Amino acid sequence: MFIPNTLKDREEMLKTIGVSSIKDLLRQVPGKYLYPAFDLPETSLDEQQTARRMKTLAAGNPPILSFLGAGAYERYIPAAVKALISRGEYLTAYTPYQAEASQGLLQTIYEYQSSVCALYAMDCANASMYDGASAFGEAVRAAARVTGRKKVLCQETLNPQYLRTLKTYFANSEEYRFVTVPHKDGLLDAEKLAGLLGADTACLAFQTPNFFGLPEDAPKLSELAHKAGALVVAAADPASLGLFTPPGEYGADFAVGEGQSLGLSLSYGGPYLGVFTCKKEYVRQMPGRIAGMTRDKDGRRGFVLTLQAREQHIRRDKAASNICSNEALCALSATIYLALLGPEGLKELGLANARAAAFAAERLAAVKGAALLFKAPFFNEFVLQVKSDATSLREKILAKERIDIGLPLKNFYQGLGPGALLVCATETKTEEDILRLQKALKENI
Repeated sequence: MFIPNTLKDREEMLKTIGVSSIKDLLRQVPGKYLYPAFDLPETSLDEQQTARRMKTLAAGNPPILSFLGAGAYERYIPAAVKALISRGEYLTAYTPYQAEASQGLLQTIYEYQSSVCALYAMDCANASMYDGASAFGEAVRAAARVTGRKKVLCQETLNPQYLRTLKTYFANSEEYRFVTVPHKDGLLDAEKLAGLLGADTACLAFQTPNFFGLPEDAPKLSELAHKAGALVVAAADPASLGLFTPPGEYGADFAVGEGQSLGLSLSYGGPYLGVFTCKKEYVRQMPGRIAGMTRDKDGRRGFVLTLQAREQHIRRDKAASNICSNEALCALSATIYLALLGPEGLKELGLANARAAAFAAERLAAVKGAALLFKAPFFNEFVLQVKSDATSLREKILAKERIDIGLPLKNFYQGLGPGALLVCATETKTEEDILRLQKALKENI
């Protein structure tokens, strides 16, 4: 083991933070979590015995039944996805700078871009980005560059992490203003939006389905924004596009999304996949890289990097972004997932999500002390209002029943009160799972 910090380095760090030793630093941690005793057998175990012992221990720790969503979703991933991306030529592929030696990787990127363009009904897509939040921030920056305007309108029911990331992108640009468009019964208030749009508005940035799980009237919102000369940045859940109108069909100028739903596991928070698409006229504002198809001198089909709008390749002041990479393996997973499902499979996926969420909402709203907060249709998650504190109720049921009932919203939307709970039910949830949640809620609310 190599430890780069010398004893002198550690002493200086401890002095700077005001403690004399590592033990002093750890005193703030409850004692029951420090220096645990390990119940290890006195005699050593061979590999087979160790495997048996670990299986026994794992069997005593049943999985948590989770109804948590809020932008990261538990979904069924076909076995073929993992089998294919685990092949060495895919798993070890990296940056495709040398086109003649990277034809396979460049082709997979091209296929990903083509799939995403078809899914979102947009003209152009890049090779992917870090995650949905970074794609959203980059899209708003692009819209501001195109229009030269300084006011950005964002819906109140936008994913809070997207909003934080967006403001981080503009942290050193004080001339920009971010104005929140309030919601009415969970949906963006179109009347308030009309009053806020003006000649200084760079773009309207909204998400559909929104953070509460409610699909917005995207065509109407897009029309209002364009009438004011503003661009439209739409964040759309790709898993919902088998049911709902894709952004390109209601005139979105930039359309982004979180690709985790397309064959990527939750994996404790990543790596995920940022989907970024735009109209053809804005392709030079697109961050990252684009792979294109061409012909070599002998007329054979080949793939190249067509566009790389970052500071490493062009003058820094001309760069659209400093994004330096794409999520190639994640993008390949999404491409394989989309190819396996196809258009009909995506529609079936959307219907399965909508049905599971509708059944969950019906059963949970039947519990005394619980009710749906909004009346609008929803996709795979909804807001449930419970009479008790949602955070305390979540902790109680999680400890007793090993069920995560969802995300309490009071830290994000204080106006909803302490009982607001965002509940998600994807295609992975059975009727038995939902009835188990209903029973736990009924007994503990």
